[in-house]
Amino acid sequence: MKKSLSIMLVMTLSATLLAACGSSNDGKTNQGATNAGKETGGQQEPVTVTLAGWGASPEEQDLLNQTLKEFEDKHPNIKVNYEVIADQYMDVIKTRLIGGEGPDVFYLDAFEAPALIEKGVLEPLDSYVTPEFDTADFEQPLLEAFKQDGKTYGFPKDFSTLAMFYNKKDFAEAGITSPPTTWEELQAAAKKLTKVEGGKVTRYGFGVAPELARQMYMIQAFGGKVADEQGNAAFASEDALKGLELVVNMHNKDKISGEPKEVGAGWGGEMFGQGKASIVFEGNWAVPFLESNYSDLEYGTAELPTVNGKKGTMAFTVAYVMNKDSKKKEAAWELMSFLTGKDGMKTWTSKGFALPTRKSVAAELGYDKDEVRGAIVAGGSYATPWQAGPTLPTIMNNFNNQFVDAFLGKSQLKDAMQKAQDTANKEIAAAK
Repeated sequence: MKKSLSIMLVMTLSATLLAACGSSNDGKTNQGATNAGKETGGQQEPVTVTLAGWGASPEEQDLLNQTLKEFEDKHPNIKVNYEVIADQYMDVIKTRLIGGEGPDVFYLDAFEAPALIEKGVLEPLDSYVTPEFDTADFEQPLLEAFKQDGKTYGFPKDFSTLAMFYNKKDFAEAGITSPPTTWEELQAAAKKLTKVEGGKVTRYGFGVAPELARQMYMIQAFGGKVADEQGNAAFASEDALKGLELVVNMHNKDKISGEPKEVGAGWGGEMFGQGKASIVFEGNWAVPFLESNYSDLEYGTAELPTVNGKKGTMAFTVAYVMNKDSKKKEAAWELMSFLTGKDGMKTWTSKGFALPTRKSVAAELGYDKDEVRGAIVAGGSYATPWQAGPTLPTIMNNFNNQFVDAFLGKSQLKDAMQKAQDTANKEIAAAK
């Protein structure tokens, strides 16, 4: 999932949000700039802040460069040295932090945040924040993803939730007048939309990604958990299986859903664009992909259907965080508060490649009312962040290995999930 995000969005919502430190909205502007100057012994002597991130599309890179230029224009005594770490991003960051050569500010995915916070290498940011920075303006589930023990270690720069992408032409042909709003309605719609020719399915009503990053909210729909308070895998519980069973049954019993590989597609957006699925659950990264590769496709989006009477979706987000060992913390905060403040975030998200984590910016840019992106933005207030403690990588690998077999009917769901849970917990115990 993470790889797909960084490639498609670029896919994880790559590149970065940047916001207004020069205005009163971002707090600590003038005083912070003065302090940044003093760090080098005089306000006129420039401070260079290092910023590290992963690669982005050329369009996103241009937006980031524009935002960094706006920051430097407003803070002439602070220069930003931006470095792209193209390969093995987290391994490189961790190695540099251990070696005392980490960047002052860097990107951190919510997926990786708990483990890095636990290692004590991130600077708590609460003491830097002023009321003008307005933390209440962030979508709270996204902000909470970077908190631990009441302390804030990062501010989210951009995000995407999962929304329902549906083919308008297929819906019209099937006599479906509106997107389904409940899981039961989704099942009924997918049955009508599935096309069989010569005994073979040529179009599935519903395209599914059988992986934990897409199914975590289904585990939670009936009260299940991915991990318990001790960090052990817990997804084989009866409550967790209830949600997963809904997904598996549409494929194995109803024969109205399929995964991309079953139709020769690489991911859900491609499956949808090729007309091999009438409905998929995807994020903001799918929008530019579809516009570039399937410009004639008539599609709409809607919030995901409720499960067990509850709204749910996944959120994928990345924050700016500060190296605890940075020698330029005031200047680093000036940069961070600009990148995640209102003006900088507006610049960074102005083209829609990334979506703003601040509600006011989403409203100002019209994304909350946008015909395509409105449903993606709406999910931010109730989404489940892609995060479940420092053991999530181990839990994810074991879940994915077994769940895909259950989805394809190669094993029973209960047996597969119990095997995955037991194996994950053995690995977690061995790593302690």
